[in-house]
Amino acid sequence: MLKRILTMLFVSVSLFSTAHAEVDTKDPFKMVQEVADNTFKRVTAEQPIIVKNKEHLRVIVEEELLPYIDYKYAAYRVLGSYIQKVRAIEDPEEKKQAVENIKVFIDVFKRYLVATYAGVFTQYTNQKVEFSQDRDFAGDDIAIVRTRIVEPGKPDISIDFKVRRDKDNEWRAYDMIAEGISLLDAKQTELHGILRQQGIEYVIELLDKKSKLPVQFRGKNSDE
Repeated sequence: MLKRILTMLFVSVSLFSTAHAEVDTKDPFKMVQEVADNTFKRVTAEQPIIVKNKEHLRVIVEEELLPYIDYKYAAYRVLGSYIQKVRAIEDPEEKKQAVENIKVFIDVFKRYLVATYAGVFTQYTNQKVEFSQDRDFAGDDIAIVRTRIVEPGKPDISIDFKVRRDKDNEWRAYDMIAEGISLLDAKQTELHGILRQQGIEYVIELLDKKSKLPVQFRGKNSDE
């Protein structure tokens, strides 16, 4: 059940997309709905290309999804307490290297997300997404957009999408929660021990290798 929830959650992350169609990023609820429609339309329209070459899904994710994901903020959240440790470093050279490692991690984490989402889109089967009603978000920096994934023959799945207002007053997605499970928290937990024991360079290498694997769905019996 957990794997199915995470699978559906990743599929529904396509709610945050599209660079070529106008999206109202000033309203978190409109952004989610408009982006969902735009993304699924493109995935559907380009199925003939995708069938021949699944790597094309990376292009769709990079062009449609990535611009609406606050991957930098998400990366910082995944690193967690490591950020505080870097800030506490007193040696200038050591701190400079640590900061550079964080920059590299953010870039690799971005590419890892692209690869992950591209793989999940291989499972797209025209699922229906129902959205929560708009509410007053004036003065809020964080909003939760509630959705429900509806698929014939399977139980509905309720998912919360966390979106964050940036300094330009635009909203970007940074986390998704299904059945109380946060993908961001899950990734932080997965990497925390590795980060502590092996170091950030090892984590960077690990994510870099995973991001370069051929596009394919890795949701079953896999931690990729």
